Amino acid sequence: MILSSPHAFPAIEPLRIGPVVVDPPILQAPMAGYTNFAYRQVVREFGGAGLLATEMIAARSAIWLESARGEHPDRLWGIRDEPRPLAVQMWDNDPDNLAAVGKRLAHDFRVSVVDLNFGCPVRQVTEKAHSGSWLLRDPDRVGTIVRRVVEACGNVPVTAKIRLGCSDACQTAIEVAQRVEEAGAACLTVHGRVAAQFFTGEANWEAIAAVKRSVSRMPVVGNGDIDSAETAVRRLREHGVDGVMIAREALAKPWIFAQAAALLRGEPPPPDPTLAEQREIVLHHYDLVCRRFGVERGTLLMRKFACAYAQGLPGARDFRGRVSRVITRDEFLDVVRDFFPRDP
Repeated sequence: MILSSPHAFPAIEPLRIGPVVVDPPILQAPMAGYTNFAYRQVVREFGGAGLLATEMIAARSAIWLESARGEHPDRLWGIRDEPRPLAVQMWDNDPDNLAAVGKRLAHDFRVSVVDLNFGCPVRQVTEKAHSGSWLLRDPDRVGTIVRRVVEACGNVPVTAKIRLGCSDACQTAIEVAQRVEEAGAACLTVHGRVAAQFFTGEANWEAIAAVKRSVSRMPVVGNGDIDSAETAVRRLREHGVDGVMIAREALAKPWIFAQAAALLRGEPPPPDPTLAEQREIVLHHYDLVCRRFGVERGTLLMRKFACAYAQGLPGARDFRGRVSRVITRDEFLDVVRDFFPRDP
């Protein structure tokens, strides 16, 4: 439900990540396979996100920093020229690798924030690479990694993202958070689940609040189950966090940031776009993807984005079944136009 009172939420202060002012304190989460330049451009056109982030990159594959004019062809697409502030998130368990890549990102690519991932729960990152949320079992190593990257990045702030733990919540996150703060990180994002949950169950915002209380200097951003602009602002007010990060809901509704920002200003949020307007958003997003990857690959890549846009809409299951099989531009356009009809 959209709140009707423009004064429902008093103003909330901007988030400060070192010299970077995040205003409003609403962050777009890095999501592998989704938050590429095309998606970020759509979010930026709506407005409202105080800090955007690339997809997560693997520091151990740092060879890509020397290819394609120093720009990774996929995950770092567009970052040299797009507006700031912009964060790049990376993962690994080797402090030297992370420091070397962080230095390049900070001094060559001139990103606004270098973010370290200690929260990814997928097996390829955890069990196979002993990275991501696997490192939460070793708070001292997390602290060592953060310290090395902070030293390498100079004046560019370094942040970290964690979960509540591997399988036991809260106490692990508190110990890790304190190590991250001691190592000089400028901000910490906490996803309110343990790694074993992946994305099931409910995010534990009381545990996020406990992590916030456990640190003295470092701002803390909360993440998990933010399914509306109202929820985003309520989490900010009720749990004492300095910012909120929106992930999966923003794939279906990239306009959610603008709605939350309006509430923070004390204004009524703009309504969701009509189905016809949503169709134009999907087609614009498709055009951005095809400009980069060509029509053939762009069509295949866009199938997952189209499925995300349909989330929660009537007939979404049938639409996902159809759009996930398209292989040509005409097929994609036909399915999208059927599902998102013109206004009468």
